[in-house]
Amino acid sequence: MSLTITADEAAETPAATLGALKIEARSVQDCAEGLVRYCLSGRRHLATRPYFSTSVNGQVVSLLARDRRLAPMLAKADAINADGQPMVLLSRLLCRSPLPERVATTDLFPAVAERAAKEGLTFYLLGGREAVSRKAAEAIQAAYPGLKIVGRRHGYFDRFEEAAISAEIASLKPDFLWVALGAPREHQFCMRNLVRLKGVGVVKTAGGLFDFLSGEKARAPKWMQTAGFEWLFRVLVEPRRLFLRYALTNPHAMLVMLRDLR
Repeated sequence: MSLTITADEAAETPAATLGALKIEARSVQDCAEGLVRYCLSGRRHLATRPYFSTSVNGQVVSLLARDRRLAPMLAKADAINADGQPMVLLSRLLCRSPLPERVATTDLFPAVAERAAKEGLTFYLLGGREAVSRKAAEAIQAAYPGLKIVGRRHGYFDRFEEAAISAEIASLKPDFLWVALGAPREHQFCMRNLVRLKGVGVVKTAGGLFDFLSGEKARAPKWMQTAGFEWLFRVLVEPRRLFLRYALTNPHAMLVMLRDLR
């Protein structure tokens, strides 16, 4: 059950299904407002762990089908969004509750940050290389002067360090913890450490978010994002690193979605 809504409210929330996962049929703005409202509500302080929000894209869909340990992790999330335009387009053909739009973390972040700055909410950034983390923090502060970043840490650490890192973050009690470790590592980190992170408001997986915020990488033109070809733009920019990944995962993810998306 979601930490923020009652069972009756959860039943009324439109969702597409991907296997055993419920993908929220909500817009970027709706998701941002819901997360901010949760941080401002008293329910946050009654919770035994943070609200866990994550998302799925083609890479994650393919991972889900190949690694059966991952699906139960995602099933424990309080909210799952579609971070992939092909999923949105297919949902309009296959689902009773089609997804209204793609909820990319790179679009969700500014929507949350704008509201968080106005409400005095705080962020912690976890992930990326040290230089990327620093540049991302600087860019966020410049874009949202009223937003307080209470801490940040690069993503290059071993599993035995997780307890200490989680304890440090929990002591700072950020309203939002953005975990940008890449899939499936960021999901595994969250599942292992949610209870340790008590005091945090929302934990949100973030993939390569800091690379874009820092300016290390550019996003695809808007028309490519809308058409579902942002992955192609990324391949053209980084062919050596991404060609094989997308060549293997995209066709597989498409087959999985055609089979399991309802």
